[in-house]
Amino acid sequence: MMETRQTAADLPERIAELLREGHRGSAARVRMSPELSYGRHAGPAPYTARHAAVIVLLYRRAGHWHMPLTERPQTLAHHGGQISLPGGSIEPGESSSQTALRELAEELGVAEQVYIVGRLADCYVYASDFLVTPWVAATTDDPVWRPHGSEVQSIIELPLETLLDESAIGRMTIERGPLTFRAPCIRVGEACIWGATSVILGELADVLRQSIHPKTK
Repeated sequence: MMETRQTAADLPERIAELLREGHRGSAARVRMSPELSYGRHAGPAPYTARHAAVIVLLYRRAGHWHMPLTERPQTLAHHGGQISLPGGSIEPGESSSQTALRELAEELGVAEQVYIVGRLADCYVYASDFLVTPWVAATTDDPVWRPHGSEVQSIIELPLETLLDESAIGRMTIERGPLTFRAPCIRVGEACIWGATSVILGELADVLRQSIHPKTK
């Protein structure tokens, strides 16, 4: 199999360099925001916002880079059934990166050989008043999932190529009480990823494109 720039082993290092240089995907964040959001995912967040962190874990499976997404149990009071990145609230005394790694270990049972690659832009989730810091991490291991049953109903292994496939981007209708609105989504099989998760992954997709097709100076 011929190795391409999006499957090469040094992809995390190229992403890390771009993030250190301040490269972001602000256009994608707007493009992947639901109707009625009015740009609030990009902030600024109000002083009431609670702080949380999520993690994008990059790993190679059969020569291709993937990331895990979690389907929340339908029984959860908040975000039941939604597709999410591992993450949660920042606890006292923790940094946001420590929270991201802790939540990865708690939700999916993965802790060994994971290293931080870089940080994406903060994302304000106005529906729950959370300011979320997304971290990109990588592992050289072939991870074995040990999901926490009360928080994770199933795991979706998302190939990074899917984020770069424009045909995977669609729109879906959301009903929340009396409100009905449309939202961009990323389709992975039968699953639809939308909301803050799709906003974060939209930014990551733009960074990936920059790592694959670097601009000449």
